[in-house]
Amino acid sequence: MGLNWRLFEPKTVTVLRQGYAAADFRADLIAGLTVAIVALPLSMALAIASGTTPDRGLVTAVVAGFLISLLGGSRFQIGGPTGAFVVVVYGVIAKHGYDGLLMATLMAGGILILAGISGLGTFIKYIPDPVTTGFTAGIAVIIFTSQIKDFLGLTAENLPADFLPKLAALWDARASLSPSTVVLALACLALILALRRWAPKAPGFLVATIAGAAFVAVAHPPIETIGSRFGGVPSSLPAPSLAFWSLAKAQAVAPSAFTIALLAGVESLLSAVVADQMTGRRHRSGAELIAQGVANIASTLFGGMPATGAIARTATSIRAGARSPVAGMAHAVFLLLFMLLAAPLMRFVPLAALAATLMIVAFNMAELHRFAALLRASNGERAILLATFGLTVLVDLTLAIEVGMVLAAFVFMHRMAQLAEVKHGEGPIALDGLEGDSREPYAPNFGLPDDVAVITFRGALFFGSASLVKDALEDVAGRKRCYILRLEDTPMVDPTGAFALADLLRRTLADGEVILCGASRQVLRDLLRTIGAPLLRRARLAVDFDTAKRMAMAGEIGRT
Repeated sequence: MGLNWRLFEPKTVTVLRQGYAAADFRADLIAGLTVAIVALPLSMALAIASGTTPDRGLVTAVVAGFLISLLGGSRFQIGGPTGAFVVVVYGVIAKHGYDGLLMATLMAGGILILAGISGLGTFIKYIPDPVTTGFTAGIAVIIFTSQIKDFLGLTAENLPADFLPKLAALWDARASLSPSTVVLALACLALILALRRWAPKAPGFLVATIAGAAFVAVAHPPIETIGSRFGGVPSSLPAPSLAFWSLAKAQAVAPSAFTIALLAGVESLLSAVVADQMTGRRHRSGAELIAQGVANIASTLFGGMPATGAIARTATSIRAGARSPVAGMAHAVFLLLFMLLAAPLMRFVPLAALAATLMIVAFNMAELHRFAALLRASNGERAILLATFGLTVLVDLTLAIEVGMVLAAFVFMHRMAQLAEVKHGEGPIALDGLEGDSREPYAPNFGLPDDVAVITFRGALFFGSASLVKDALEDVAGRKRCYILRLEDTPMVDPTGAFALADLLRRTLADGEVILCGASRQVLRDLLRTIGAPLLRRARLAVDFDTAKRMAMAGEIGRT
């Protein structure tokens, strides 16, 4: 069967085919302008926090944001730089330079396109919540601490990338604290919080940024600004270039490329799901991943950063009345106009105001309510959460995700193994001392004679529960004429479980007759592939337990 190419059709095409009126365009323009006002300070702040210049963030929001909306599988996705990338981008730049980041982002774009075409987007949903919450909260902590320097106006050059050494360096620089910077940062922080409380529709980030810039332009306080650190913001997009291309660099940054691709895929699809929940629509994950890949490749050509779907900006666009992907494209166009027309004024923006903005972004990212809820969950979830969080903060995001996924797999397997049961007669056996079971009333041996043993399997027979199969005969008193192995409640068998069942078949067939009861077609196919037809043919098959009982009783009559 070939690919269903409709699954990769951009929602822009769908919207135009269904009809797009002037009223829709007006609503999208208003939503695009609203989200552009929110994205302007955020794009610059995220770029600075990532260890690069503010114009890189704006370029990313313009180029990648436009393409994500144009080609994406969501009607409402707003793309651009996000907080999730700050840790990775900062680390790649520190280790490989900005050319290394461009190389890694280009490769990540290719990975995302392949993931979209191959349908791997459906597998991203299997990343458990403790892992995503753990690394998101860890990223939030790192972003928050990275803004302490600019929030306090500390003089600390070349801060270490690692968390604990960075805290030590900030503490060593405490004597350089700038009172005027702290006052401005606190004022911007208070203004944003006040607007959220009493005027939630006002663009708090932009208002605080403009207020801080106006104060600096008028009062000229000794406060670091975009102009004093970076020399201002260019008033145009750079020319596309592949000058950063290097095969050696590609090999060096390959692990970072996979991390960027994973984060972009996870966050973009999470954002699309949030948009679906808010609007009742459905996104196309394949088209969305392909759009993310194309957008990241294009972003590198213009010297931009990694990009993905931004949940908060997407929600803002929806609340502002967005009706189609045109809102996201309009947001990118408005950001470009801001660059072209207001670039000379951006040099007055104080870094303390952007630091206050990112501290609030980090606080929101942490999702403390979700983190606290998972801490109250089972020991397994708590271990996954804390391990992912701790490794993200103290070691490395890639390692954190890997360890979190491995721990989650072990926790899942442990739970699946606990659900597996093997019963003999009217009571469970091989269940680590568990006695009695009130879920199903049993007649003594189901009304069968004593020389018939009934062994019931419940749950998946896989490597985590194979020991139950191996011990299944321990509580069967004596050798039996007939064994009924009930598999009605066994949804799957893996090779380890199949080999354990094969050993059980050999032992029981050495005593007498074996009836396999209620096995599904899939289970029988898996057993046939693994243990082979010769052994399986020696057992008789019954479609249900009543048939198996009749077969067993018929054997008794024939014997007498």
